[in-house]
Amino acid sequence: MNKFGFAPAKSRVIEYDSMHNQLLDYIIANEPSFSTCMSCGSCTATCSAGNLTDFNIRRLNIQIRHGELDGIRQEIDKCMLCGKCLLVCPRGINTRNAIMIIKKGIVNLGIE
Repeated sequence: MNKFGFAPAKSRVIEYDSMHNQLLDYIIANEPSFSTCMSCGSCTATCSAGNLTDFNIRRLNIQIRHGELDGIRQEIDKCMLCGKCLLVCPRGINTRNAIMIIKKGIVNLGIE
């Protein structure tokens, strides 16, 4: 932290050689529409759970695509499965089904 109250962001290097793509592959195999997500944030903007907690579907999507699976189980459990995200998605992604598949994938692939 410097005298202006902010500091440079830490480096965000994505190691593509050591990425964990098993969950992403599992989701796309079971919900192909997930691959068309453009991370517009419409889902996050309408999320009821996001209004009550720090749940963010867009951030979750990006983490999965980058292979950053630490804490994913705790994050996904915040979703209330209300389906509002499904109604506003411009790509027609079945986000509710994708969330359920992520939950199943975490268990089936043994991700903590």
